[in-house]
Amino acid sequence: MAEKFDSLEEHLEKFVENIRQLGIIVSDFQPSSQTGLNQKLNFMVTGLQDIDKCRQQLHDISVPLEVFEYIDQGRNPQLYTKECLERALAKNEQVKGKIDTMKKFKSLLIQELTKVFPEDMAKYKAIRGEDPSP
Repeated sequence: MAEKFDSLEEHLEKFVENIRQLGIIVSDFQPSSQTGLNQKLNFMVTGLQDIDKCRQQLHDISVPLEVFEYIDQGRNPQLYTKECLERALAKNEQVKGKIDTMKKFKSLLIQELTKVFPEDMAKYKAIRGEDPSP
């Protein structure tokens, strides 16, 4: 899988370099540089074809739109992953706290119900396969 990304990265780097060189040729265009301009345009067409071939290999990869927003804002897209993991960790801690609270509540509820309804709770615990002693 990494080779596919490496190939795409290599083609993109070549394409960007060709665009940079094309910009230099165009910014200082002389009639004598027409051949070089034509060559760079052909390289761009070939580069786009190479990138399109890579696209076909990576058709099953999906990238969240938020990653592109990070890139548009000039932020490192790896920060998106880091922040997602931090949010997931925080949510996990929150849910864990709720689970722990519910377990404590259940334990206290069973204790109080056992005090008020000892026979019924003994039957309940027997059905659940728990130790019937309080």
